[in-house]
Amino acid sequence: MKTISVLTAVHEGALPYLAAAYGSLTAQVMPSGWSWEWCIQEDGAHVAAKDSLPDPSDPRVRLGASRKGGPAVTRTMAFARSTGDLVKVLDADDELAAGVLARDIAVLESEAAVGWTTSRVLDRLPDGSLLGFEGDPTPGVIPKGAVLSHWREHRRPQVHPATLCARRDLVTFLGGWMALPASEDTGLLTALSVLSQGWFLPEVGLHYRKHEAQSTMHPDHGTGEEWEARMRIIQARAEALEGIVRYP
Repeated sequence: MKTISVLTAVHEGALPYLAAAYGSLTAQVMPSGWSWEWCIQEDGAHVAAKDSLPDPSDPRVRLGASRKGGPAVTRTMAFARSTGDLVKVLDADDELAAGVLARDIAVLESEAAVGWTTSRVLDRLPDGSLLGFEGDPTPGVIPKGAVLSHWREHRRPQVHPATLCARRDLVTFLGGWMALPASEDTGLLTALSVLSQGWFLPEVGLHYRKHEAQSTMHPDHGTGEEWEARMRIIQARAEALEGIVRYP
C-alpha cells in the first residue's frame, strides 16, 4: 500500500476548524493501492488537538507535538514524522475539496518529470460562502523556473502554496519549509519550481478559510520591514538554487 502524507500544523486559534479538515480528508476517495496518513503537529505543548477530533482513535491520524516555533518549524516536524512518498499540505483551518488527493496522485504517478502539483482555490468567507479568483495558469505543466519568474515580476507566486503536493525526496532535499514567521510555504514552492516541473490542476483543490485568528491577519504579514525581509530571502534562495541547477 502506498501512502500520501497529509501534514497539518495546528495552533490554538485553528482548533475550531480541525474537525472540518478531518471531514474533508475522510471524504476523499483514494485510488486503488493508496491510503493517506494525517500527521498533525501541535505548535506547543498545550494545544490538545486530540480533543477537537471527531475520531482521535483513527489509525490514519498521527498526532505529535513540539516546542512552539511557528508554522514552518511545526510543519517540518510533521514532515519528519511522516512516511509517505508524496507529501500534501493541509492547513488546520482549511478543507480539501472532493477528489483532490486522487488528482494529485494521478499526476505524480503518470508524469515522472513532474515533482509537485497545485490546484485552484476558493476562499471560504466567514459567512460560509465561497469566492474564486481569476488569473490561474494554464492547466497542466508549469515549466521549471516559471514560479520564480512570476515572483520576480509580481512578488507573489502564480499558484497557491496551500494546495501543494510534492514528492518526498524534493521536500527533503530542500530541508522542509523555510524558517520564516510566515510565507514559509511560498518559499518552499518557489524553490521547488527551480528544481522540477510542476503541474496545475484546474479543478478546485482547496477551500481556504478566512478568519480573524489566521496568521495572514497579522499586521506584518503583507507590509513593512519583516515582509520585505521575507520577500528578499525567498527570492534569494530560489535564485541561488537556480544558479546551482544551471551550473555547467
